[in-house]
Amino acid sequence: AMRQGKGIANGTINRELALLRRAFNLGRISTPPRVARVPHIPTLEENNVRKGFFEHEAYAAMRAALPADLAPVLTFAYHTGCRRGEILSLQWPQVELMERVVRLEPGTTKSDEGRTIPLTGELYETLAMQRAIRDEKHPGCPWVFFWHDTGRRIRAFRGAWEAACLKAGLWDGDEKTGKPAKLFHDLRRTGVR
Repeated sequence: AMRQGKGIANGTINRELALLRRAFNLGRISTPPRVARVPHIPTLEENNVRKGFFEHEAYAAMRAALPADLAPVLTFAYHTGCRRGEILSLQWPQVELMERVVRLEPGTTKSDEGRTIPLTGELYETLAMQRAIRDEKHPGCPWVFFWHDTGRRIRAFRGAWEAACLKAGLWDGDEKTGKPAKLFHDLRRTGVR
């Protein structure tokens, strides 16, 4: 009640309660036990369901606003619904342009299950272009998505994402205190939809 009174969200409070519950459980299983029993710690109701999706107009605006290195990442996420980590860790041996598929191997995804992603239309063209750029500029680069000037793997792009949201008109509030109206994770919901 005290945390709620300070305006802390129920989800944050639930994560804090989970830590407290874990501490009690560690005390119970330690040798010798530091806690005789673990009290029941109820959780609060959470209503933080995300609802963001990318409509095609917003996708096109973001694609035009992002740097050439990052636009293919956006395209892959929009068409597949893959997670950012799955996309950024994708390597060329997983891509079969002749068969028009991408294979995510078991153990490389969050669920540890493998997936086969068909390559059609814009997605195929984007990966074929990435391969051509790689072959011309950085033939030894194993990463599908890389910085075109250095050949290094793309790991983070938050600043570029926020700048592109602002440029594409996908921004809530003013330029200084606002925030992006679209999250990268919105592409996951869009791809699944």
